Amino acid sequence: MTECTSLQFVSPFAFEAMQKVDVVRLASLSDPELRLLLPCLVRMALCAPADQSQSWAQDKKLILRLLSGVEAVNSIVALLSVDFHALEQDASKEQQLRHKLGGGSGESILVSQLQHGLTLEFEHSDSPRRLRLVLSELLAIMNKVSESNGEFFFKSSELFESPVYLEEAADVLCILQAELPSLLPIVDVAEALLHVRNGAWFLCLLVANVPDSFNEVCRGLIKNGERQDEESLGGRRRTDALRFLCKMNPSQALKVRGMVVEECHLPGLGVALTLDHTKNEACEDGVSDLVCFVSGLLLGTNAKVRTWFGTFIRNGQQRKRETSSSVLWQMRRQLLLELMGILPTVRSTRIVEEADVDMEPNVSVYSGLKEEHVVKASALLRLYCALMGIAGLKPTEEEAEQLLQLMTSRPPATPAGVRFVSLSFCMLLAFSTLVSTPEQEQLMVVWLSWMIKEEAYFESTSGVSASFGEMLLLVAMYFHSNQLSAIIDLVCSTLGMKIVIKPSSLSRMKTIFTQEIFTEQVVTAHAVRVPVTSNLSANITGFLPIHCIYQLLRSRSFTKHKVSIKDWIYRQLCETSTPLHPQLLPLIDVYINSILTPASKSNPEATNQPVTEQEILNIFQGVTGGDNIRLNQRFSITAQLLVLYYILSYEEALLANTKTLAAMQRKPKSYSSSLMDQIPIKFLIRQAQGLQQELGGLHSALLRLLATNYPHLCIVDDWICEEEITGTDALLRRMLLTNNAKNHSPKQLQEAFSAVPVNHTQVMQIIEHLTLLSASELIPYAEVLTSNMSQLLNSGVPRRILQTVNKLWMVLNTVMPRRLWVMTVNALQPSIKFVRQQKYTQNDLMIDPLIVLRCDQRVHRCPPLMDITLHMLNGYLLASKAYLSAHLKETEQDRPSQNNTIGLVGQTDAPEVTREELKNALLAAQDSAAVQILLEICLPTEEEKANRVNPDSLLRNVQSVITTNTPNKGMEEGEDNLLCNLREVQCLICCLLHQMYIADPNIAKLVHFQGYPCELLPLTVAGIPSMHICLDFIPELIAQPELEKQIFAIQLLSHLCIQYALPKSLSVARLAVNVMGTLLTVLTQAKRYAFFMPTLPSLVSFCRAFPPLYEDIMSLLIQIGQVCASDVATQTRDIDPIITRLQQIKEKPSGWSQLCKDSSYKNGSRDTGSMDPDVQLCHCIERTVIEIINMSVSGI
Repeated sequence: MTECTSLQFVSPFAFEAMQKVDVVRLASLSDPELRLLLPCLVRMALCAPADQSQSWAQDKKLILRLLSGVEAVNSIVALLSVDFHALEQDASKEQQLRHKLGGGSGESILVSQLQHGLTLEFEHSDSPRRLRLVLSELLAIMNKVSESNGEFFFKSSELFESPVYLEEAADVLCILQAELPSLLPIVDVAEALLHVRNGAWFLCLLVANVPDSFNEVCRGLIKNGERQDEESLGGRRRTDALRFLCKMNPSQALKVRGMVVEECHLPGLGVALTLDHTKNEACEDGVSDLVCFVSGLLLGTNAKVRTWFGTFIRNGQQRKRETSSSVLWQMRRQLLLELMGILPTVRSTRIVEEADVDMEPNVSVYSGLKEEHVVKASALLRLYCALMGIAGLKPTEEEAEQLLQLMTSRPPATPAGVRFVSLSFCMLLAFSTLVSTPEQEQLMVVWLSWMIKEEAYFESTSGVSASFGEMLLLVAMYFHSNQLSAIIDLVCSTLGMKIVIKPSSLSRMKTIFTQEIFTEQVVTAHAVRVPVTSNLSANITGFLPIHCIYQLLRSRSFTKHKVSIKDWIYRQLCETSTPLHPQLLPLIDVYINSILTPASKSNPEATNQPVTEQEILNIFQGVTGGDNIRLNQRFSITAQLLVLYYILSYEEALLANTKTLAAMQRKPKSYSSSLMDQIPIKFLIRQAQGLQQELGGLHSALLRLLATNYPHLCIVDDWICEEEITGTDALLRRMLLTNNAKNHSPKQLQEAFSAVPVNHTQVMQIIEHLTLLSASELIPYAEVLTSNMSQLLNSGVPRRILQTVNKLWMVLNTVMPRRLWVMTVNALQPSIKFVRQQKYTQNDLMIDPLIVLRCDQRVHRCPPLMDITLHMLNGYLLASKAYLSAHLKETEQDRPSQNNTIGLVGQTDAPEVTREELKNALLAAQDSAAVQILLEICLPTEEEKANRVNPDSLLRNVQSVITTNTPNKGMEEGEDNLLCNLREVQCLICCLLHQMYIADPNIAKLVHFQGYPCELLPLTVAGIPSMHICLDFIPELIAQPELEKQIFAIQLLSHLCIQYALPKSLSVARLAVNVMGTLLTVLTQAKRYAFFMPTLPSLVSFCRAFPPLYEDIMSLLIQIGQVCASDVATQTRDIDPIITRLQQIKEKPSGWSQLCKDSSYKNGSRDTGSMDPDVQLCHCIERTVIEIINMSVSGI
């Protein structure tokens, strides 16, 4: 609004005085300034105030005194004397008329019969008519604005254009708005004033006379404004009006700018207000408000604001009218001035040769960037990157030249200087078009060379670990491997913004890097000499040496140029701490791959060297020895866990690549088993469990490797036990830890064990104190505890000592299981006089896990120690599986020679299948042998049989509860039998067998096909919950040709039917009855006796579990009796008294109920004098029938 430049606006001083009603400051205003505020002051003086205080009365007198000398006050007083109620009614009628006749109607109720123009009419009119003239004109403009649908128009009006009557028209306007606020809302009036000449001046006067409406007017104008204000005349006039308002009230300018961003309207206004604010509060060294504002818009998180302002920049460049009046041009000029203001003032324009650069260290003819300007320079670089990359700004030649001068300047060696160099380097990569001439390209090459030379000095002086040298190396490696997308990601992450970079734009930079600055051999040689990052952790951000080494390993540069990287990686792994840096695990993985896989097939020896065993052992020194474990450690837990991850991953990768390595005739060395035995794997895993948040994915990766290669260290029971040991209860117990408990040494414990035969108290006291120690603190006592276990097998040792030792062993098992198992197995060997005990190793026990069960026989009746033995057996069975699988893969490279010995075409895979089958057969035999030995242990010895220990008491008690509700003497004896060592050992063994059956159901099938003593069937069926799986293969077992297996299957089925009365059990039981009927017709007399004598009692269990089988079973029994009777006598079947009784019993079972209760039938004492097998079988049949009837009658 250039038409307003000659007019006098309300000054900020005057507006602030009006806001605060500061009468003293108002009195100091000049007459022209005071003239602009008269409408409000006259109304304050004449209207009744709401404030009745004495101070306001005094201020009002001062205002009256101030107004008394001003002539224009009289005209304003006359304006206030009009009947505004009548005026408002006429105005409402005129609005209705305009609405009815259309906006273009020339009729007016407020003003009629205009003989001259508006200006002359205004001059000749009195106050009421003047009010009507202005009101009519203003309503006409407002009505047209409402009908324009947002399209801007310019309304020519004599009343608002004549310089002679501007002040009088402004007075009338202010009075009208103040007296008729409902008819003339101030926001609508402000919107209408934008469409007339001098509208900004009228608007400022209107707001100055109603200062409380400032924010309301500004927000209304912004909300109704255009999204891009520079595109239209209306947008520019709106922007100028708001700028005038903010100049009048500069304290609210930034708030108005916030409204602009909030509404995403009038971007030019936001920039203009920022420019005004920057000029008013110039800052020499700090980052200007303009840089902060524009950076916030383009780099903020609000995508809507970013798009809105980016459109403003793009549209501004497309306009040919790029003059000084454009807000975008003013912004670019201001930014360029700020950029030039921090450039070094003295700078040599000649290109420095290499000889000149080496004149003095750290001194250059190039003047450096001042330290106080570095942060501002970094902010300007990021802003220009955002303007060019996000908003699409195309720099002019002057801007490009100055930007290149700034980017290639040399900052001081401070953290901010390192950041500036990194940003400059990334900006060169992102916007290579800034370098257009050969001189500029040479300037960039010299600057890059300076970066390489000064990198070490910068890192040592600034104290920043992540220097720009690593970024240079990384970019060079990416260029060599043609990973341009990785370079783009690196640039975007360093600049902190996502910008579009075409890979083709990097072609010239790639040539410079790969041919002039960093050849691949230079990169590789330089990378090895880069010092490792001290205490590397995730807290150290930026680009580090580890990123460079990782990329070089991926591209196989070290092996290609025969550069050893093993020592660098080992040193870096040693220099690590928590939280774990995310690049460490990928580095180890790619390093292992470079060890095992050659860089090319033509050169199979081009591989890196693995870490030596001695270097690995040095890492773990002091981990598992002494009382103060942490004090003895030279390396952090992070380093130890990383080396453990390296070893396990290396071994796994070695096994996985066996075929490939064999084809290449390479056999990398595997780490020895003795090395693995010396590494406290479980202790380290337990430490990692408590640091899961800080270790990232390392803990889960270690668990995966353990589950694959060391399954015996991942037993579920161990994890549950560990949770109990490390839980709240353990913490409370350790709070009770006294100095006495800490003072007990392993030597004192050994002395206490030596005195066990005569004194139990001392060892009890010591081991009770040891239970309060943590698992790592118990490690020094492990050898003493295990070596003295054999003494605990002697009679008279209290059970509490045994249970406490078991508890301590389980705690130690959480930190040192493998070494503990070996010591325990050797300690529990049977002591034979004149025979030297063999000392087994970890390898021996993995090859033959059954060694664990070759212990002292007394262990089998010592439940606490048997629990330990079973735990070790389960672990070594799992370890043996992993050992054999690994052994199979390790020896797989010998398979071609075996293929040659076959000599058959098309059968080259036969040896592999055979080897796998042999391994599975060996494991199955091993597991089944362990199960059979454990089942034998469950059988009572001769001495226990003499003491009336019955192994089937548990099932018998269950059956007695089913058949009768009254307790009996037999049940009481059974309960007494439960409180014995044999019963406890049986329970422990049943728990282990249950786990084995669930883990591999084929073991259960194999064991039952092998068979075991039928006396154990009540125990196994009742004590092993997973025995129900036997129902799946019992039909197959019954179908076996061996009579013994058929008998065992029917006896097993009878117990299963009682335990699991399921539909499936019923169908299998019916099958068994049918098979028995079939066998009756084919068996000889001797085999018939051998088969039916042990299986007939099973029919009672079938009837008890499934009454619907009663008819079939009774028919079978009568049929068996008939066959036997036919062999006994030559008489007909009816003469046989036994068969006759069976028929009568079947037909009338109720009549024989009294006979069933006779003890002679139950005990089988009737007619047993004959030794003939058929006669005995007939009596057995009779007893079976009577027992079934007795059961059914008692059940009813």
